Amino acid sequence: MSKDINLNGLRLFVEVVTHGSFSEVARRRGLPVSSVSRYISGLENGLGQKLLVRNTRSLRLTDHGRSYFLSVRDALNTLDMASEQVRGGASEPRGILRINAPVAFGRRHVAPHLAMFQARYTELEVELTLTDALIDPIADGADVIIRIGSLKDSTLLRRKLADQTYVMAAAPPYLERCGMPLHPDALGAHNCLIYKGHNGEMPWQFSRQGEQARPHSVAGDLRSNDADSLIAAALSAQGIVLFPTWLLHEHLAQGQLQPILPQWQVGSDHINGAIHLLYPENRMRSSKVTVFLDFLTDTIGNPPYWTQPKSAALP
Repeated sequence: MSKDINLNGLRLFVEVVTHGSFSEVARRRGLPVSSVSRYISGLENGLGQKLLVRNTRSLRLTDHGRSYFLSVRDALNTLDMASEQVRGGASEPRGILRINAPVAFGRRHVAPHLAMFQARYTELEVELTLTDALIDPIADGADVIIRIGSLKDSTLLRRKLADQTYVMAAAPPYLERCGMPLHPDALGAHNCLIYKGHNGEMPWQFSRQGEQARPHSVAGDLRSNDADSLIAAALSAQGIVLFPTWLLHEHLAQGQLQPILPQWQVGSDHINGAIHLLYPENRMRSSKVTVFLDFLTDTIGNPPYWTQPKSAALP
């Protein structure tokens, strides 16, 4: 290997391609942008090939850069795994654990538990990324991905964290003002606050006594792709929401929201399905991944703590 090609340069190259930005990598690493650029230039000079085409707005891989990126990324993953396994034989998990989770779930049920996790595993650093967008775990470098809903076919390994239960709810002042709906058909006379994500408006479905779930037409004066905005509106007595219990459990326990039609099963075909922990196969033997999977599974509990009475709502 040329003296101009070093391990740090290879890692920075992979990070720049993954994040699509020199400045973002510099920010994450605490380096000047000029230093990151110098490492990449040194790598290109050592190889005698241009790897990236850069301009003021974007960067893209050359043909040589694309094939080199794939090979280097896989080689670095193998090297990191080998190093971790050797260290793991004599010490506790260490290094950086990269977790990717949906925004609302991550804020409520991952971030609050990280202090306890890192107090237990003091040699681990955690990089938590919250996004509702689907990612490529290999390209993004994620060790564990938390996803909610029905899963498409995937090469990722999975562990179910919890099933989802849905609840329809409104603030007591709203129900005092507008009345309690006694049947899904009555929702046409109510202001329903509707989640509208990348799949469009979330349909509201109802079933009972083993019947097949069927959607009911609902409408209201507020639609949003942000669950917290809709919950805030419900807490202000603006209307009715339908969400999983992991989103609403604290407000229900405190009496800020009141369940509606509890004798019916409610849900949505857009987000039905369980909450899963996903991880690439090459992370299966990683001790840092194993301890996090076990920790979060134990912390969430079975059944999950957000389905428990108020006295047991938090671990």
